[in-house]
Amino acid sequence: MKVVKKTDEYTIMQRRDNRHAVVDSKGKAVNGDDKAKILLAEGLIKIPEPKAAPAGEAAETEAEAPAEEAAE
Repeated sequence: MKVVKKTDEYTIMQRRDNRHAVVDSKGKAVNGDDKAKILLAEGLIKIPEPKAAPAGEAAETEAEAPAEEAAE
């Protein structure tokens, strides 16, 4: 693994499969949301924006909602 960035709190390494590993100062792996926050802060990953639903589908679900409420 190649060291990308090293700080007092953690070390970021790039694996051979181009993913990243984060290890804290005690040598313990950092995973999950903590890892994502670190990589995002360092600019190594980007969070994808949620895809918007097509306009036709959004209009259909909005039109169905009042009809269901009237039935109840």
